[in-house]
Amino acid sequence: MADDARGAGGGDDESTATVLLAGAANLGIAIAKLVGGLISGSTAMLAEAAHSFADTLNQVFLMTALKRSKKPADALHPFGYGMERYFWSLLAAVGIFVLGAGYSIFEGVQAVLHPEQLGSLLVSYVVLGLAFILEGVSWLKAVRQLRGEAAARGRGFFEHLRITPDPTAKTVAFEDTAALIGLVLAAAGITLHHVTGQGFWDGGASIAIGLLLVAVAYALGQQNKRALIGEALPEAAQEAIRTTIVESPGIDSLVEMLTMRMSPHEVIVAARVDLDDTSTVEEIEKAAEEVERRVREEHPEVRHVFLDPTDDPGEADPPLRPEGQQ
Repeated sequence: MADDARGAGGGDDESTATVLLAGAANLGIAIAKLVGGLISGSTAMLAEAAHSFADTLNQVFLMTALKRSKKPADALHPFGYGMERYFWSLLAAVGIFVLGAGYSIFEGVQAVLHPEQLGSLLVSYVVLGLAFILEGVSWLKAVRQLRGEAAARGRGFFEHLRITPDPTAKTVAFEDTAALIGLVLAAAGITLHHVTGQGFWDGGASIAIGLLLVAVAYALGQQNKRALIGEALPEAAQEAIRTTIVESPGIDSLVEMLTMRMSPHEVIVAARVDLDDTSTVEEIEKAAEEVERRVREEHPEVRHVFLDPTDDPGEADPPLRPEGQQ
């Protein structure tokens, strides 16, 4: 967790570069697919164009998420604007669902019910090949970033992909993975249409692309929903913070601890602790300050620590001795 916080600035810079590259690639791909789809008459190609235009809009959402989440805390938002990253990323997931999946499925059904003749197969293959290369470059950038983050935290790639609190690179990686699979589906649909003369293959590929995007949108939407309604740290990170608190001087036991992530790099910790019952008021204050100092030092992601001195229900409650009494 320390690495998460120490690398926050560099991580955001790399995320910005990943999103910008993905946005530029998607815009170029969308235009190429649109032209190729209009020339060839391929519904799957037009569905892929809609997918890429939706992805381009999503990069705008992700850039907005990166910029607005960095706004400093103010009187109305004392914990900052970190949650905005999850809000705009959620809109990106909705964009994938509505613009990408919705259009793809609609056009696919239309093509199955009313198949049309396809145009040049060569044009379709050239456009799909170019799109695959550009999407591949964007995908490699996102995967390289995620792999580097995973290595820095001592996690496996897929474990990091599942639990990373930063939705930006993850969204790009999911989008680009779906796009690469979609290109293969589009190529298969177009080829089978030409080989068999049956128009439903092209429409079926478009529907399959739409269903793929539904799955991607659902997965991303679930992650951002959990973050927006308040998600605790993973159990391993919570256990590390518990250990820090319990091992601090003046702490008898940790009665309860709650954590909540406010942004990819900011966490709130609230804990009920049983302090040494023989301590003076001044010693209790110093113990509380020491706990907060240790937690924030050993776990830099933690921005706010709220301690509630209380009695452990399982222990007796001897009277607090007056300050200065031996």
